[in-house]
Amino acid sequence: MTSPKKTISPCPAYPLFLVAELVGIKALYHQPSYCIPEHYSPHHVICINAGTPVTLQQTVDGQSQTIESVPGDIGIYPANRWQTFYWHQEAEFLQLYLEPMLLNQLGAELYGKDSIELIPQLTSCFDPLIYQIAVALKTTLETDGIGSKLYSDSMANTLAVHLLYRYSTHKSSIQPYSGRLSHQQLRQVINYIDEHLDQDLSLAELATLTQLSLYHFARLFKQTTGIAPHQYHIRCRVERAKQLLLARQLSIAEVAQVVGFSSQGHLNYHFKRVIGVTPKAFLRQ
Repeated sequence: MTSPKKTISPCPAYPLFLVAELVGIKALYHQPSYCIPEHYSPHHVICINAGTPVTLQQTVDGQSQTIESVPGDIGIYPANRWQTFYWHQEAEFLQLYLEPMLLNQLGAELYGKDSIELIPQLTSCFDPLIYQIAVALKTTLETDGIGSKLYSDSMANTLAVHLLYRYSTHKSSIQPYSGRLSHQQLRQVINYIDEHLDQDLSLAELATLTQLSLYHFARLFKQTTGIAPHQYHIRCRVERAKQLLLARQLSIAEVAQVVGFSSQGHLNYHFKRVIGVTPKAFLRQ
């Protein structure tokens, strides 16, 4: 039997859900017994068991081991390492792919080190925060379709900071960053969001307006307004939708499109979450 061919790519499994905006990518895989040939990924990969217990045989940089993975277990596989995986039964898992550049940027900003090395986590391990981030992203994909850049970017930053603190070679505590956006900075961001409600904005776009890094902008925005940028963006869309619905010149589906929601169902979900009732019920009232 010939040995498997080396490939240079992310995990070549079959995704059910996929979003390309996490400053990386996120996917849910569900498939039967399978072998992933030797390959390496240019991303840091965090794998979460989202199904049933599974026996996983893995080889990373020439070191082989067999682990018993239970639901919720995570594995952390740093970028650019040769890897092979094999499991004998049906498996379901979430994978988070994170750009090394993001960790390096945050490392330079928080620690003054522009090259951060992740420590592999190859045995069964449970991390509540990583699990919550993965489940939250999965839920967003299921409710919002391709998701939101602002939300994905925010989750990516939270994940990257957590990895730096818990799973890197530099584990110093991160000092809290106090302060608020200036009145001018806040006004610039709010005006930009209002003028681009129908667009899928990214955290980088908004941070650029304030000349701050993504990490510090996200924290200062929340400290100034009380909510995260993606939450503020959703609320603005819902408020604009309310105005358009009251004007009664557009259908609910047309209103959803005008304010940037991917579908009427997407509008219904967030409208009810923010206002407490669906658009139809709102109009009846």
